[in-house]
Amino acid sequence: METLTTVEAVRAQVRAWRAAGVRVAFVPTMGNLHAGHMSLLAAARFRAERVVASVFVNPLQFGPAEDFQAYPRTLEDDEKLLREAHCDLLFAPPVSEIYPDGGAQLTIVTVRNLSGMLCGQFRPGHFDGVATVVAKLFGIVAPDVAVFGEKDYQQFIIVRRMTRDLALPVEIVGAPTVRATDGLALSSRNRYLSADERARAPAVHQALQQTIEQLAAGSRDYATMESVGWQKLATAGLRPDYYSVRDAFDLQSPRANSREVVVLTAARLGRARLIDNLRLALRP
Repeated sequence: METLTTVEAVRAQVRAWRAAGVRVAFVPTMGNLHAGHMSLLAAARFRAERVVASVFVNPLQFGPAEDFQAYPRTLEDDEKLLREAHCDLLFAPPVSEIYPDGGAQLTIVTVRNLSGMLCGQFRPGHFDGVATVVAKLFGIVAPDVAVFGEKDYQQFIIVRRMTRDLALPVEIVGAPTVRATDGLALSSRNRYLSADERARAPAVHQALQQTIEQLAAGSRDYATMESVGWQKLATAGLRPDYYSVRDAFDLQSPRANSREVVVLTAARLGRARLIDNLRLALRP
């Protein structure tokens, strides 16, 4: 695996691969990699002859009071894991390479309607930062396919919609959430949890699973299910931002013709903000 830090070097390598007629897959990350990220690499490897991963902690998607400076940066460990996952190229640019004008970046990508709800309501501007950096990375790497984890389902839907709306020639693939044995979704921010908080964290998955079971049994009383899920998290000592049942295609409220629903939540536990979701195909 080669580690590159400049836009031009990455473009030159991808051009060489293109000249050889190979297909390129891309996995964008913020680093501090774990088994969940490795599953994305495996999905990428399955779909292409060459795999590019990026490690870039994107300042544009962090709010003023969020953890940009404290976000764990473990590039040496990340490089080791990526080599073991048979990644071909790591793009690890400094902030100045992605944002050469610094805070004077004038072009921002906004996916209207989708960006301001759910997590976007509690993290204003977050998804504008995500969409902007992903669009830039797509322009740099020019992949045939890009793989995103479904743990951040709203992000996945936003990237998929942005790619479609801007007619970008990239296939967007979602990879299933990887979980610990007790159901907790793997996340770089899980390291913020104390031992006591880690013991309570599986309540997130348990609440979602309970709601999915009610939906599978035929219940469509979404408001009650949301209220019960919220209370289950609060009883476990978490502070929910939201607990919501949505149409899995566009994240709007479920409709009579919705074919699949997703139950999403974000809840705070100590320093960590845990996000998770489960989906269910509805019977006709």
